[in-house]
Amino acid sequence: CDWDFWVDWKDRRMWPTIVPILLVTFPAAAQYFFWVHYRMPFGATFLCLALLTGEWLDRYINFWGWTYYPVNLIWPTSLIPQALFLDIVLLLSKSWIITMIVGSMGFSLLMYPNNWVILAQFHQPSDQYGQLMTVADLIGYHYVRTSMPEYVRIIERGTMRTFGKDVMSESSSGARCGPSVRT
Repeated sequence: CDWDFWVDWKDRRMWPTIVPILLVTFPAAAQYFFWVHYRMPFGATFLCLALLTGEWLDRYINFWGWTYYPVNLIWPTSLIPQALFLDIVLLLSKSWIITMIVGSMGFSLLMYPNNWVILAQFHQPSDQYGQLMTVADLIGYHYVRTSMPEYVRIIERGTMRTFGKDVMSESSSGARCGPSVRT
């Protein structure tokens, strides 16, 4: 997911809503496997530790090792408190239904406060040439990435910028960027 990758895309709109939904699926599957086969309630935590280890290795080797891209601008989302909450709910309730409802809700709700300590420094306001923007936006403008997608978002406005420097709303971008079908 792109919103979990670049620090200037970790905004307050899409990152806390899309990323937890995508991230809870694999810890829940690992939790099921460990609970059914071994009766051990730490499947989600084990998987999140393995996932974070792999993400840090990937980001360090591929970004710092190959291109010297600053590692502090591509940190992965911290998942350990959310996974611990998911495992603790299963341990205390011993019910898949309660874990499914309460655990997944807590997993999603804990993501933003858990990562806010790391992310807060990038949401400080900055005045650049009369334009008020966050430090994350400024980083996104100065550290240009290769193979940048066409739908580069302006973070705090809910709009996207095209290569022609035009701004369009997110709802109309699907119609413009989608494949054209002829009948």
